[in-house]
Amino acid sequence: MYIIPAIDLINGKCVRLIQGQYQHQITYQDDPLKQAKEFLSQGAQWLHIVDLDGARLGKPVNTDAISAIAALGKSQIANRKSQIEVGGGLRDETAIKQLFEMGVERAIIGTKAVSDFARFSRMAKKFSGRIVLGLDARGSKVATHGWTEDSPEVLVKFAQRAAKLPIAAIIYTDITKDGMMAGPNLERTKALIEAVDLPVIASGGVSTIEDIKKLAELGAAAVIIGRSLYEGTLKLAEAIKAAETA
Repeated sequence: MYIIPAIDLINGKCVRLIQGQYQHQITYQDDPLKQAKEFLSQGAQWLHIVDLDGARLGKPVNTDAISAIAALGKSQIANRKSQIEVGGGLRDETAIKQLFEMGVERAIIGTKAVSDFARFSRMAKKFSGRIVLGLDARGSKVATHGWTEDSPEVLVKFAQRAAKLPIAAIIYTDITKDGMMAGPNLERTKALIEAVDLPVIASGGVSTIEDIKKLAELGAAAVIIGRSLYEGTLKLAEAIKAAETA
């Protein structure tokens, strides 16, 4: 299992939203490139970037920051090269191609997968192995449009449907846990891992080494960590070590 630090972008700055609510925003870093350098220098192999402005508007917005971070990830830092995955506002092939041309390795699609599964299927097949399904949920129901709308889709059933496509992984975020630093939703994470034959990446609420160990025991492929890294309750180097040895 590996650790993926999160960089959420609004107006070109690193922020965290509490339970996905835009009105409850915490700004941690004015320079996302500086934050990315810090994470990479501490050993991160992947960075998870979410364009929150893009998620609301339905098109990529923070492209300058994303492009700069993608270029940084391709350079040699701490004797290793890192990769990035990006989500937020990816509704069509043009937006996905734009990211890949910047050097982004994986594109995360959530809203479009739910609202237009046929188109999502075409994109998954066209960009085989480079599309990640982002499933953000309140309870058992999947949310869309930057977490601002709830859909009728049931988390596990939708994941099973999507798992038949050539996608790279599924990222599961419990919105009620995100930014709360109160632990992940182990029960639903386990259900998802057992339901699909794909790597499942856990996100939301991770704040301790014990959380990481529990997710590793469940079989999670990776863990995305945000607020606890920014506020120092969890050290990235310690989290990486715990994930590697769990």
